[in-house]
Amino acid sequence: MKKDIILKAENISKQYRLGQVGTGTLSHDLNRWWHQVRGKENPYLKIGETNDRSVKGSSDYVWALQDINFEVERGEVLGIIGKNGAGKSTLLKILSKVTTPTTGSIKSKGRIASLLEVGTGFNPELTGKENIYLNGAILGMTKKEIASKIVEIVEFSGCERYINTPVKRYSSGMTVRLAFAVAAFLEPEILVVDEVLAVGDAEFQKKAIGKMQDISRQGGRTVLFVSHNMAAVKSLCTKTIILEHGKVVFEGGTEAGIDYYLRSNQYEAYRGNYINETIEETGFVSIALIDKDKVIRTEFGFDETISIKIKIKVAENHLNAHMGFRVVDRNERIIFTTQVQLADKINSAGMHEFEVQFPVKFLVPNTFKLTFGIHIPNVELIDYQEECLSFEIIETGSEFHIYGNNDNGCVIVDCDWCLTS
Repeated sequence: MKKDIILKAENISKQYRLGQVGTGTLSHDLNRWWHQVRGKENPYLKIGETNDRSVKGSSDYVWALQDINFEVERGEVLGIIGKNGAGKSTLLKILSKVTTPTTGSIKSKGRIASLLEVGTGFNPELTGKENIYLNGAILGMTKKEIASKIVEIVEFSGCERYINTPVKRYSSGMTVRLAFAVAAFLEPEILVVDEVLAVGDAEFQKKAIGKMQDISRQGGRTVLFVSHNMAAVKSLCTKTIILEHGKVVFEGGTEAGIDYYLRSNQYEAYRGNYINETIEETGFVSIALIDKDKVIRTEFGFDETISIKIKIKVAENHLNAHMGFRVVDRNERIIFTTQVQLADKINSAGMHEFEVQFPVKFLVPNTFKLTFGIHIPNVELIDYQEECLSFEIIETGSEFHIYGNNDNGCVIVDCDWCLTS
């Protein structure tokens, strides 16, 4: 069966000169022009560094995007994810034709509506209603077509009371509500949505994601969606690409994409393993946070398996000791403590390895720290490693994700609910 490709990116690259507006200097512009009239390649395409914002570079030129290639089928919802600075917004601006690529081309069929930042395409001096007509005209719609949709747009946005008020008096939340309603209801063939939906409240985010699902599944229209909310990506997107330093490092199914992203998205602020090989008698030799594939991680999805691999050295006189750990969240709340008596598990001195698995779907998405100890209760503290490991659980679809950033406590408990009448 032949694919119905509605959008195709071919060898897209975007180069910027740091600290400059435009191309930089007149000499650079003349140099480019001189190479162009002689039929030669732009000389500045041969220089430039990868877009890694954490590293000090030696070139004034940086590649925000490099050799991006992908296709999107009609009705597909493509998730574009990556760390801050990976090139996501630059790619969407090129796809939306807000800016042009340095090299490569974009081929698309039909109208593209973009929601890249709060108030994109809005004139602050015009009222909300006037901006609806203005945006519709930009999309190539007739006044009659816009009028047939205006009631739905206003109702969805929830801004009916202020629809005849200049947009400059709107809050950022109101502005994004109206902007999304305009972009979604004026029936573009391709809808491009950046992280801007995060400005809205939890109720509106849920409505917006539901609307994007409707227009893709029922309307057969295409959505390009950038978000750091993995739960939204998981529920909405049929396919995912991951950008890293301006390059595509993954393209494929959403589940596999989120798993790849969480594995690669390790922050220096978290610590996934502890090692101390100088233990003489009794103590922790190594401790590591691992996933189901035994890979050391510091970020996990809400529904992932999290285990701790512990290697200890035990002296003969400490076989009666207890080993345990506690979990503390970012608000310094102790979530739980667990321990085991070594004599119940081992019967000889030497090196021993343990693995402890957390209950699945138990910890609420949050940041956590782990403290470990080996002790003889009320007698001797043998080894104590305070907050030696830390990790984060990312929202990938817990039952509370629709409530946004509300504090939902520490753990999710699967209680037994019985109907008694």
